[in-house]
Amino acid sequence: MPDPIPDPQRDVRPTLEAVAARAGVSRATVSRVVNGGAGVRQPLVDQVRKAVDELGYIPNHAARTLVTRRNGAVAVIIDEPEFRIFSDPFFSRQIRGISRELNAHDAQLVLLLVEGRGDFDRVTRYLAGGHVDGVLAFSLHTDDELPAIIRRFRVPTVYGGRPEHPARGDAAGAPVPYVDCDNRGGAREAVRHLVSLGRRHIAHIAGPRDQTSALDRIDGYHDVLPDADPALTVSGDFTADGGARAMTRLLEVRPDLDAVFVANDLMASGALRVLRGRGLRVPEEVALVGFDDMTSVAEATDPPLTTVRQDVEGMGRLMVRLLMERLDSDTGEWPDSVVTPTELIRRASA
Repeated sequence: MPDPIPDPQRDVRPTLEAVAARAGVSRATVSRVVNGGAGVRQPLVDQVRKAVDELGYIPNHAARTLVTRRNGAVAVIIDEPEFRIFSDPFFSRQIRGISRELNAHDAQLVLLLVEGRGDFDRVTRYLAGGHVDGVLAFSLHTDDELPAIIRRFRVPTVYGGRPEHPARGDAAGAPVPYVDCDNRGGAREAVRHLVSLGRRHIAHIAGPRDQTSALDRIDGYHDVLPDADPALTVSGDFTADGGARAMTRLLEVRPDLDAVFVANDLMASGALRVLRGRGLRVPEEVALVGFDDMTSVAEATDPPLTTVRQDVEGMGRLMVRLLMERLDSDTGEWPDSVVTPTELIRRASA
C-alpha cells in the first residue's frame, strides 16, 4: 500500500499568530505566556494555554531562551569511571531522583562523565559555552578539578556530598550549597549496634580516603571506638571486589575479628562472599553492617544485610530543588546546604 500523500495544511506547525487569533489576544501576550514572561493577567494566561493545547503549539526554544535567559538544561557531572556509574545502584538511584525532579521543572538532564584529564577539558569547554543553566556535581575527590572549573565560569552549582572545603562559586563569593546524608551519625549508629551485640573486635572497611563520605564514616567509627586497633581499618574502593580484597586483608592481620562495619553495601556484599568462602558464619561468628540500603544488594545477600539507610533518590531531588531555588531567586542568594538523616535497617547479618 503506498504511503499517504502529506497534507500540507496538517503538517504546518501552529504559529504564535494562530494561537493569538484562537485566544483573542495579541501576539505579544502569547509570547510572554508561552516563554515564561510576567505581567499577564491570569484570565488571559488561561485563554492562551487553552489555545496552545487546542492547536498543539510547541514554543520555540531559542525564543524562550531570549525571554527567560534560561537554556532549560542542567548538567549532572559525576567524577567516576563509567563502569562504576553503570554498575553501582547508588548512582542510578541518585540520577533517577535528579531526573524526576528536573522533569517536574520542565528541564533537561545533560549527563557528563569525568574519567581523565581529557574529560575535564571537555567539561570546561561545554560549561564555557553556556549550554546549561546550572550544574549538579557529585562523587567529588580531594584532588578534583571540578570546583575550580565551576568557580571560573560562575555556573550555579549544587554538590552532592559535602565538599572537602567550602566551595565558593558565584560572583559574590557565596558558599556553594550541598546535599549530603549524616554519614558520621549513621556510622556511629552502625558501630553502636555491633557493640550492643557484644562484639569486641569490630573492624571497618572504609571507602576511598579522598572522599568526604568515607572520611566522615571513619570518624563515626572512631567516635564509638576511639581506641580501636589501626589494623582493624582497611580501605576499599566502594566496589564489591574492593570489599572482598579488604576483607581478605583484615582476616590476614586480625583473624580474631567478630564484626565488620562496611562503608557501603557493595563492599559489604564482597566482604560477605569472602567470609562465607572461609567458612565463617554470619552473623554467628562475624556480624556485618553495611551503609546505603541499596535494596537490590542488601536484600539479595545471604543473609540479608543489616545496613544504614540514606535516601539517595530523595537527595537527588533535593539537589535540583536547591538549584532551582537559586535560579529563581530575585536576590541571587543561595539556599542553605541540607544534611539528611540516616536510619539503621536491621536484617539478618547483624
